[in-house]
Amino acid sequence: MSTVTVSAFIEAQDVEVWRLLTDLPARSRWLSAVGAVDVLTPGDFRPGTAWRETRVRPDGAEAPEEFVVVEAVAPGRLVLSSRGAGADYRITWTLRRVERRRRGCTEVTVEQEAVPTARYGRMLALILGGLAARAVEGALRRDLADLAQAVGPTRSAEAA
Repeated sequence: MSTVTVSAFIEAQDVEVWRLLTDLPARSRWLSAVGAVDVLTPGDFRPGTAWRETRVRPDGAEAPEEFVVVEAVAPGRLVLSSRGAGADYRITWTLRRVERRRRGCTEVTVEQEAVPTARYGRMLALILGGLAARAVEGALRRDLADLAQAVGPTRSAEAA
């Protein structure tokens, strides 16, 4: 299993960040790597909500990904799962209200865990583990920067 964690401070209240993070139709407008979002379950955002988003990789290729909400505790914790080729992913978003420079802002931490599910997935993790972790870290940083840009300016970002 590999885990990548990235954090950023976003100058917006946690409820504003949560609102944007859980607005599925808006994802393709604020996430620069997402070209399209197709909501697969009707109704409110809750555990069990599923959607497919098409991400554009750095090489220009499109990669569809499906996500399912495992846990949603507004405005502080969102846990998603996604099945991949040879691995299952668990993505945890944690929003924590903090005071910075006498202004309220939100520390957002996103953690992605990859659990190999197939033999070749374990072999690839051993061979390409560091390279894959750097690619995931870059994608998570980009998602956090996009989120910060959509709700307010980021003053600092740091890897955890």
